[in-house]
Amino acid sequence: MDQYFKIGKFVASFGLKGELVLKHSLGNKNGLKGLKKLFIETGSDNFLPYFIQQITVKNDNELYIKLEDLDTPEQARKLTPKEVWLLSDDFNKYAEKSSAISLLGYKLFNDGEELGEIAEVIEQPHQILCTLLLKGKEVMIPIHEASLKKIDQKNRSVHVALPEGLLDIYLE
Repeated sequence: MDQYFKIGKFVASFGLKGELVLKHSLGNKNGLKGLKKLFIETGSDNFLPYFIQQITVKNDNELYIKLEDLDTPEQARKLTPKEVWLLSDDFNKYAEKSSAISLLGYKLFNDGEELGEIAEVIEQPHQILCTLLLKGKEVMIPIHEASLKKIDQKNRSVHVALPEGLLDIYLE
């Protein structure tokens, strides 16, 4: 089964030809040059592919995207504000290694104990929140300079020292 990674969302339509503005968290990259398709989630674990006709860089975290078969602003508006996903191979190719989103799929360890796989990364001004499933419950783990021990890119793992009692909040 393919694995999908959320990279951002369509925040607006643009122009008269059905272009969309994609706000992404991939880091300052090459504008997804060469990417052929992206996905939009239409239901729980159900992803619909959209084929890319053209991409233009707006700034470091926004792109103008023209999708095939979307030719009017009205058609494009139907995709806002929808989240945009990439297949794991494309995600690994386009996510900058130093960007926070590159931690998706990494295993998270607290003081040597594996907590689970990072399913979502939320960037905030002074920290990053990593979402994962722990004993069937969604848990948000803050990562900042006080809690982060190391990021092991070779083994795709993040090691933290969480404040005592933080996990108990979720497991009660």
